Amino acid sequence: MGGGPVLVAAVPTGALVAAFVAAAAVSLLASGVLVVRLERLGASLGLSEAMLGMVAALAANGPEITSAVTALLRHERRIGAGVVLGSNAFNLAALLGLGAVVAGTVHLHRRVVVLAGGVSLWLALCALGGVGTGGRPWAALVGALVVVVPYLAVSAAPGAALRRGVPPPVARWLRQAVSEEELELLPAVHPRPGGRRRALEAAGALAVVIAASAVMEATAATFGSRSGLSAVVTGAVVLAAVTSLPNAVAALYLARRGRGAAVLSTALNSNNLNVVLGLLVPGTAVGLGAADAGGLATAGFAVGLTALVCVLAFRHGRLTRLQGVGVLAGYAGFLVTAAVVGG
Repeated sequence: MGGGPVLVAAVPTGALVAAFVAAAAVSLLASGVLVVRLERLGASLGLSEAMLGMVAALAANGPEITSAVTALLRHERRIGAGVVLGSNAFNLAALLGLGAVVAGTVHLHRRVVVLAGGVSLWLALCALGGVGTGGRPWAALVGALVVVVPYLAVSAAPGAALRRGVPPPVARWLRQAVSEEELELLPAVHPRPGGRRRALEAAGALAVVIAASAVMEATAATFGSRSGLSAVVTGAVVLAAVTSLPNAVAALYLARRGRGAAVLSTALNSNNLNVVLGLLVPGTAVGLGAADAGGLATAGFAVGLTALVCVLAFRHGRLTRLQGVGVLAGYAGFLVTAAVVGG
């Protein structure tokens, strides 16, 4: 693992921990402000509920994406990849597994599971491919974009996106899937329109998220190095869990109110954004290094956990409390694997 910057490396351990906690708090609070401001800007632009949900997921993902990109730019590739893969596993466990345990049952629409789950599973496989190829993450990025771009187009304007070249039965099914997702998102995403002031506030919040997340990554990397923690544990466990807290809180709120499709969309869209913006795009720019056992194991677990959630959700049209415990058990397996292969 690479050390932190010289200034961070010289900070006493107690102050380092305090700086990490403070940076995490600032980053998470600023990402909450960013969510609200971007939702209002999106409402002003007339975005669909599905796209507003995507915008909210992007803003809430600010801490983990920024932390991952910061680590990759500093050539701490195992930490950077670990943040993304660990955040994705944490999202599935905390948002869907814990959500089902807390709510008792999270009811889901099967079309939404197939559409959002299929895209998310494909991107999890692309992340595995990007980590596995090491020197060629661009190929995984191309594979991801081939699916993500049409998915975004359908979510933004299903009528326009499906007007040409799509068989009528497929187009009708896709419209129904997006409509079912939006029915769940509409009560959860209801921002007031915003103007230039909201844009300036969003820009300021984004700057704070980036700065605070960079400090958080640097202090965590330095503390991990001093404490003998592996890069995999530092990224995939510590940073991943802390940076994913905003999504977890929002999803638990929705789960308790029976908004299952909104919870599923929050979890899977957050994971999709992490893979593309936090791993494959910066990885293509600076490289992901040679494949290693830790990266392959955590990426493989993220694929398996995504597949498990999708199968359970589609088979029953819901996640029960017992199934939620099963998802949490899968995440426990991820943590054990990260500790073993990282040690």
